[in-house]
Amino acid sequence: MNRHTPASQFNRMRILVSCLLLMSGAVGTGIQGAFAQESASPPTLTITDVVQSAVRDYPLIHVTQEELNASAAGIQLARTAYLPRIDGLAQFNRATRNNVFGALFPQSTIPSMTGPVIGSNNGGSVWGSATGLLVNWQPFDFGVRHANVQASLAARDEAAAALQRSQLDVGAAAADAFLTLIAAQQTEKSAAAAVDSWDVLLRSIHALASNQLRPGADESRIEAERALAGTQLAYAKQAVEASRATLAKFMPHADESGAAFDPVHLLDGTPPAMDEDAPFQSNQHPLMAEQKAATAQSSAQLHALERSWVPQFSVEGAAFARGTGAENDGQRLTGANGLAPTVGNYAVGVNVTFAFMDFASIHAREATQAATVRANRSNEQLADRNLQEQFAKAKATVRAAREVAASTPVEVKAAHTAFDQAKARYQAGLAPIDDLAQAERLVVQAEMDDSVARLSVWRALLQLDASRGDIQPFVQTVSK
Repeated sequence: MNRHTPASQFNRMRILVSCLLLMSGAVGTGIQGAFAQESASPPTLTITDVVQSAVRDYPLIHVTQEELNASAAGIQLARTAYLPRIDGLAQFNRATRNNVFGALFPQSTIPSMTGPVIGSNNGGSVWGSATGLLVNWQPFDFGVRHANVQASLAARDEAAAALQRSQLDVGAAAADAFLTLIAAQQTEKSAAAAVDSWDVLLRSIHALASNQLRPGADESRIEAERALAGTQLAYAKQAVEASRATLAKFMPHADESGAAFDPVHLLDGTPPAMDEDAPFQSNQHPLMAEQKAATAQSSAQLHALERSWVPQFSVEGAAFARGTGAENDGQRLTGANGLAPTVGNYAVGVNVTFAFMDFASIHAREATQAATVRANRSNEQLADRNLQEQFAKAKATVRAAREVAASTPVEVKAAHTAFDQAKARYQAGLAPIDDLAQAERLVVQAEMDDSVARLSVWRALLQLDASRGDIQPFVQTVSK
């Protein structure tokens, strides 16, 4: 007799189904998690990521940043010249007391001797001590210190401009490397498509030749073209790897992680206008700011030299004390007499010095510095002309690149039409194989030109903004 009722059997079935559902859910969750972990795609990097990483982490940026920090510290060093100088001294010695009349030229070999001449010449020694404090301050210096501070400020401005120029150069180079990689990848795709096209054509010619509808020489000709397309594909792959190596210089870890590079809007038609007809202002370029700061620094250094041949006024104050173990008659005191200062003095006054014979050397240094100032001003003019030339060339490149990008679609369409016509004529026996091969090469070349034409416009726009001194408008346009 079955002891289980239908209701109890139904409950048991419900419990069994619930357990199975829970187990399947847990297994499904584990499978989904494992699948998600296995299918995690590598990071995708845009041109904005590349530029920001290069500007932030490229070693040249760190070099110029530390040079800027050093220049800022140099300003503080120049300003310390306004502070008074305070020197302290403490001295203890054991020495003889034999003193004689006479003079000595200034020197640093024989220790100085004070006290009366006692007419003795023996080896008996006594303790001696001295302590003192000297304060020296220049109330005015005819503008020398101010000129040195201005030179340090100009050096700081030059270093800041050099940092901006380095960021501009590195950012533009990183963006150009990104564009080069995308162009190489597009060329590789076109070359691979060309190989596929030659394979399709080769199979068609092979079928005709096998059926003796076309000579075997036609098949050999297409095989040669196919081999040439394979060679072009190999070179295209080499260009992609070389471009990746260049880009890895700006993002070292991107190549290791197998990151993919997203062209964003770089391949979406012709780039929009980017205020290309705006007037060029060379003063806004970091290179001009760097040159102007160099001129300002050399001018301030010349100003400091012109104020160097002047009297030096120093307000001085001193407090000092001496101790000795000898009496005025030459008798020696016993014990530790002389180890502590016992006689004190102080003095306050103004010290005026003037180096008369420094005129010749200062005049020569002024002439050298004046030549440096003139050279820096000429460098300013040269930099301005070079920037004007770069901008004019970049503007012409943009104009030509846009015209090429507008004509390549027409080139592709015409090449495909010519190929279809050549293929039909060849199949009808009205054209030789050379016409068909030539038409296929035109199709391949047209597709390569079209794939690179739009990137060439972006590269020209990058050069235009780089010649203006700021590539951020370019990066923002690409990121929109």
